[in-house]
Amino acid sequence: MQALSSTERGYDLLAEKFDFTPFRTPQPLLDAVGHHLDTLGPFNSAIDLCCGTGAGMAVIRPRCRRVVAGVDFSQGMIEVARRFVAETPGMTKIELVRGNVLSLPFNAAFDLAVSFGAFGHILPEDEPRFVSEIARVLRPGGRFVFVTTFMPPILSPHYLFSRLFNAAMRARNFLIRPPFIMYYLTFLLPEVAMLLNQHGFAVEVRDMGFKGMWSAARLVIATRRSH
Repeated sequence: MQALSSTERGYDLLAEKFDFTPFRTPQPLLDAVGHHLDTLGPFNSAIDLCCGTGAGMAVIRPRCRRVVAGVDFSQGMIEVARRFVAETPGMTKIELVRGNVLSLPFNAAFDLAVSFGAFGHILPEDEPRFVSEIARVLRPGGRFVFVTTFMPPILSPHYLFSRLFNAAMRARNFLIRPPFIMYYLTFLLPEVAMLLNQHGFAVEVRDMGFKGMWSAARLVIATRRSH
């Protein structure tokens, strides 16, 4: 049912089970991001883009003083996040909004923006608009922090699997409406650093220090310039 649904409806159906699937961002990656945020904060306000069930919000809530907002287009995911984040450490106010990250319902209100595991839902042609919206809702000096990688080697299992998956999704979306937007090998370095620079960000890339399957993970810290 999920595979034959729209992206939004698919995640409504999956919401209650999402945290038990391999699609959830692994907790060690989230915890590592939190440790890096400790070197950058504290922050007054933060937003989690495509917040899903709230795993990223749980990481940033203790590191914010005033408010943590979450935006997702799936009402089902938001309802799960509302219950989950309410039980996480911290007294910071929580705001959850059903909305489109390509048209955020905020002005320049945030010191920090994060996004975890959601870039495959943003089509390449929409990435400039996505980054532009992030720049718009961050205050000067605000940071957009996320995890990505470089393109894997062409003959690697990761690359081959991702290309096969993407081909299957394109075929599915050609034959079935509404589309389900989910692709791999998106928002990668170094191209994403160039895109961020074009939209007024200074970009720092950090090796996260993982070994094994996550060794390719890189933390990107994009700081919105004042001018």
